[in-house]
Amino acid sequence: MRTTVELPDDLFRQAKARAALAGTTLKALIAESLARTLGQTVPSDPPRRRRSRLPVVRGARARLPLRTNAQLFQLLEAEEDERHGGGRRRSP
Repeated sequence: MRTTVELPDDLFRQAKARAALAGTTLKALIAESLARTLGQTVPSDPPRRRRSRLPVVRGARARLPLRTNAQLFQLLEAEEDERHGGGRRRSP
């Protein structure tokens, strides 16, 4: 069930930080704390998926060549020049 609760900013930041340090969500932290306060069993948190390390490339686009930042910048400049008819001035 959804509900809206107003919390003092400092309390919210502390709760958010504690949840992050515990590797859980703020929602799970609040539910667990409320269950303990009411003397109920603590709900279990669903298993969290592990984050992938970048770069993640999947599907048909995985066959595209990897490019350096300089190459990407050149491609973007070329597209920009095409859009503006090649008459773009560059500042010195």
